[in-house]
Amino acid sequence: MEVEVNKWEIIYVPDTPPRLINQQPNVDVFASLIEPKLANTLVRRLNQIAPLENLRHVKRIRKNCIEGGKPQLSVILCLALESENQPATIPNDILELINAYQLSPFITKVAKYTALSKEEWEEQCKLWPTSYHPPTYNIDGITGFSEEDSQSIFNFMKSAIELAISGPCHDQQVVNAAIIVDPSVRQVIANACDQTCGWDNPLGKCVGDFTAHEPDSNGAVISEPSVSDCIGDDNDHRLSYTGVSCLYPRRWTEHRPCAGSPRYLHPLRHAALVAIEYAAERDRRLFPGSHSESRPIQEDDMQSSSMSLPAKRQKTDTAEDDSDMVLKICANNSPSEAVRPYLCTGFDIYLVWEPCTMCAMALVHQRIRRIFYAFPNPNAGALGSVHRLQGEKSLNHHYAVFRVLLPEEILYKRI
Repeated sequence: MEVEVNKWEIIYVPDTPPRLINQQPNVDVFASLIEPKLANTLVRRLNQIAPLENLRHVKRIRKNCIEGGKPQLSVILCLALESENQPATIPNDILELINAYQLSPFITKVAKYTALSKEEWEEQCKLWPTSYHPPTYNIDGITGFSEEDSQSIFNFMKSAIELAISGPCHDQQVVNAAIIVDPSVRQVIANACDQTCGWDNPLGKCVGDFTAHEPDSNGAVISEPSVSDCIGDDNDHRLSYTGVSCLYPRRWTEHRPCAGSPRYLHPLRHAALVAIEYAAERDRRLFPGSHSESRPIQEDDMQSSSMSLPAKRQKTDTAEDDSDMVLKICANNSPSEAVRPYLCTGFDIYLVWEPCTMCAMALVHQRIRRIFYAFPNPNAGALGSVHRLQGEKSLNHHYAVFRVLLPEEILYKRI
């Protein structure tokens, strides 16, 4: 049955959870009115004895205009930290400054976090002025997709869902599926299903038994099901999601191997990890003269991770052996020279279910550029449901995450 996709929608999953404009978290601070002529002196001194390390987005001085146009300045002295048994107190260094300049401290509120939008910034400034720096990155899709791009995304997601439905051993059980795509040419690089066994399946049926084959004419590794000796008769044709690895990543100790299962079945072989393995195998086949460790990360490789905050980059050895990186191809209609990609840099991945933390971190290391998933993972989702790993500041690569909204009923019928 052909599925209508005109009602599908693609939404961007931001780095931080959404929040209501008028319900942003605040924090209390001590502030005081000051004479304008004292502003520079006080700010320099306060930055030494009471720096606002976690409130760098908050301006130290607030300027108001009173009657007659005369400016009125207020300065933040320090945080107003309260303990369980006593109200907020002012540190001795600040008290000395208050006494020296005859200040009159009062408690006010400021925004606790940096504004994520202009609307949030405007709301924050009603309490106390803050700085707002709009994001400078623009990974394709964050600001919206064209009709052509949307249709391409829907087609790849449909393929992932079909793989999840039809992949296992004909037991009407749905697993997770992953498809890695090169968006520059809209070509499938690798695809895979979970290669685990259903932990909660009382019949012990195998799921996700797939075998990698030779790359096709487009260079994609095709995964086809191979039948295992599954135990038991399944009279219940309802779909079960208990075999989806990312939904139950920590229950692998309950794994019971199926009779006749291939050796490579393992409870940690989630769909994303298997697809990464197939992508690497594809590269080894297409570029037999290169080595995975031969090329260090270059400046161009980090373009897709421009969402990361400014940080010192580790120095890398830029020397490389060109003979290892360039493979001359004389195949039909192939370029005379082709450079082996660095891992999955610049590629997209389509997943039926939101990945767990293990899979999400593997995709960070692979330098995936964009992740698309259809259904949330309320148990262990790492990209919106439970965690938002794409916003972890300590990581050296950040991808953009999107959810393709579609009805769950699609899993109950073939596309």
